[in-house]
Amino acid sequence: MNRFYPHPVIALEGWPFIIAGLIVSLLLSFCCGWWSLPFWLFTLFAVQFFRDPARDIPQDPDAVLCPADGRIVVVERATDPFRQTEALKISVFMNVFNVHSQRAPVDGTVTRVEYFRGKFLNAALDKASTENERNAVLATTRSGRDITFVQVAGLVARRVLCYVQAGEPIVRGERYGFIRFGSRVDVYLPLDAQATVSIGDKVKASETILARLPLTAPAAETPAAPASAPAATTAAMPAEATAAQTDEQQIVLAAAERAQAAAETVMKQE
Repeated sequence: MNRFYPHPVIALEGWPFIIAGLIVSLLLSFCCGWWSLPFWLFTLFAVQFFRDPARDIPQDPDAVLCPADGRIVVVERATDPFRQTEALKISVFMNVFNVHSQRAPVDGTVTRVEYFRGKFLNAALDKASTENERNAVLATTRSGRDITFVQVAGLVARRVLCYVQAGEPIVRGERYGFIRFGSRVDVYLPLDAQATVSIGDKVKASETILARLPLTAPAAETPAAPASAPAATTAAMPAEATAAQTDEQQIVLAAAERAQAAAETVMKQE
């Protein structure tokens, strides 16, 4: 297990909210007393929302780690809309009380990053994957397997942040993005990946293993040998039958010619 995590315990994205909440809370405490309580609650909420703790990171070569804290809402075969291929889809829904930093699920290289503007539907809905604002990271593992992981904005989330670009290396467990205030992350894996989670499971970023992905793709099936020999045999059978019929006809004609010749001989003798 590796616990190295070069980021502060409170994500930098949260400091503006925390500092603003703290200042307002202090000012209202001096001026209004207990009326400042809602602002103190907001400040505490911001601290817990933007927490970004270090985690134990499994180093199994075939492990695909969970990119976010939350609950599993989808484990199914689906079409990867960014690669247009069949894939194993696993989705993690984050509520406002989960850690909202996203972490790389594998070691590899980013091949493409695509951002799409969209709606802000409830992130727990299936159609949020295709209709909501989202940011897709397409990556290739060190062993050459292609995976896709997508940040999807939610009903409250209005900002998707991604810090990686095409061509950059990623290391499992490192932070690559952040989504503010409730969202989901979709992961698309090759079909030979084996899911290790089920719908309803609570998961933690970098600690939970979502799936096992073989280091190499399965060998393509050897195509069946063309059935040329049977076809040739089948084609030869009518030819042989035709030849046999021709021989019989020749024998019958020869016999008829001999009988005719014998009849003519008898008539001449008479």
